[in-house]
Amino acid sequence: MGRQWLLAKREVASLRKSQATGKLLREISMAAKQGGADPGLNARLSAAVDKARRESVSREAIERAIQKGAGTGSEKIVLEHVVFEGYAPHKVPVIVEVYTDNNNRTAPEIRVLFKRGQLGTPGSNKFLFDHVGLVEAHHADTSKDIEEAAIEAGANDFEAIDHAQNDDIPVGHLGARFFTDRTAVHSVSVWLSQNGWTVVTSELGYRPKNFVTLSEEDMGDVGEFLHSLDEHDDVHRVWAGLK
Repeated sequence: MGRQWLLAKREVASLRKSQATGKLLREISMAAKQGGADPGLNARLSAAVDKARRESVSREAIERAIQKGAGTGSEKIVLEHVVFEGYAPHKVPVIVEVYTDNNNRTAPEIRVLFKRGQLGTPGSNKFLFDHVGLVEAHHADTSKDIEEAAIEAGANDFEAIDHAQNDDIPVGHLGARFFTDRTAVHSVSVWLSQNGWTVVTSELGYRPKNFVTLSEEDMGDVGEFLHSLDEHDDVHRVWAGLK
């Protein structure tokens, strides 16, 4: 029985690694499709490639994903970007971004996952979020002034983050999330990279205008629900009105 448990544990770990790798490669392909195949000119692609390398994704797989997205290889990307709106338990607004090659399959699966919440109709909760540029980065010098960096980089706002909020932020490093105009993501990322910051996320996203306050028990319900969404193979990002 012990041996069977060990094998099952390894199979689960292998499956999760495969799912994570698949999501990383899809992000690389979409970044290349939307911003071009040169990481030097495409901050989103640069951040995605760096993250894939940290997760030990092979160089060949990364290059194929870039070529697929940019349309320069034998394969062409056929992924569709779909946004679902709805509510987690306890009326926490949620936006789910999906990359899928078959929305007729994915949409019903996402709706099933929403069964513990209330699936919104199109346009039902986007007014509760701002659509912004997001750049997350870290610096080895914890004495750095994040506000000064935000001003110099051209960001509109910022907040400190740590390893618990983004595991790409090394423990002991200064982490920050910079909010930008949607057209300024690349320029902010470039400035940070040129000034000693390591950029780990560079993308468009959704920033809640307000946050729902929950009890510890209710927070557990919402956390479990959000985790079930994030585990879906086609889900790229889950944005929630929750601290």
